[in-house]
Parts: sequence; structure tokens; C-alpha cells
Amino acid sequence: MERWKLEDAKARFSEVVRLAGTEGPQLVTIRGKEAAVILAPEAYKQLLPKPKGHQPLVRFLQGLGLSDLDLEREHDTGREISL
Repeated sequence: MERWKLEDAKARFSEVVRLAGTEGPQLVTIRGKEAAVILAPEAYKQLLPKPKGHQPLVRFLQGLGLSDLDLEREHDTGREISL
């Protein structure tokens, strides 16, 4: 994560935002202490809590009851052809 002094970040704000989108989060400091992080919208959305009713795909698929289905295939050797 690249570090920026506040003064530099203000002067080069467009570059800081562009780098957040291409290189990852950009850390802004004030007097050497961490003050803020500039993130791309996609990275920010990943940090937000999931909406109510959201469940992981694996849990959703397990809840469908697909384990009761017979998924066995008949042995098929293909057709014979003369060469």
C-alpha cells in the first residue's frame, strides 16, 4: 500500500484516485500517522456487510436437496464404426 502525505495527496488527488483503482488502496498520513485510505469502489463494496437474506452459494445449493437425485449414468462405450 502506497503512503501519501496529506499535502501530496491533495496536490495529486487525481493520481491517488487512479492508483487506488489500478494498484490498490492508497494510505494518506497526517504528520506521519495514518489518517485515511482511498479505495476503489469494488474494494469498498467487498468490505460492506452482506444484505439480509444473502447466503453463500454452497449453502444455497445444499438447501436444494439435490443429494436425493440419482445422477448415475449408464456405461456407454460409444458406437462402432468401420475405418
